[in-house]
Amino acid sequence: MKVIQLHKNESALIKKAIKNNREAQHVLFEMHAPKMLSICRYYTKDIQQAEEAMLNGFFKVFSNLKSFKNKGSFEGWIRRIMVRESISFLRQQKKIEFSIEDITIKHNYTNNINTNIEVADIQRLIDTLPEGYKMVFIMYAIEGYKHHEIADLLDITAGTSKSQLFKARKMLQEKIKKLNKTSDYGTN
Repeated sequence: MKVIQLHKNESALIKKAIKNNREAQHVLFEMHAPKMLSICRYYTKDIQQAEEAMLNGFFKVFSNLKSFKNKGSFEGWIRRIMVRESISFLRQQKKIEFSIEDITIKHNYTNNINTNIEVADIQRLIDTLPEGYKMVFIMYAIEGYKHHEIADLLDITAGTSKSQLFKARKMLQEKIKKLNKTSDYGTN
């Protein structure tokens, strides 16, 4: 029985890509592009903007490949670049706004909403959030960043990050309840 290697050795591909081997760069791009596009799509409202952010991100990946030190996963390294590139893209488009009020929030995020909403519907609901709420929500709830990390990346305070997350969750819960009442997804 012959064993077929399904994935090429990523470390070898990275070494070749550092030497500007276009084939190795293409293979790395093909391996990671679908997931990185979905990450960029979290932050932008349309696929063309997500593609632009992703392509700019891959340009940075290949330009800075020598700085990847094999500490942690290569995918995680690319992911961080894509998140930063998406944020940078939105800043260039002047689509990020944060409310500057810092409020004390009691963290009581119990969710008693009974729903069968599809992933595409959830993405559409997230897309309707104000950009500041959306970005903090995605970074915290989906990407797993801590508030102090979000604050550093977005140049806001940790309190503002917490406030934006609280407001985003509250707004999403209201939108889901409203969707449940007006659709065939469920009843309250």
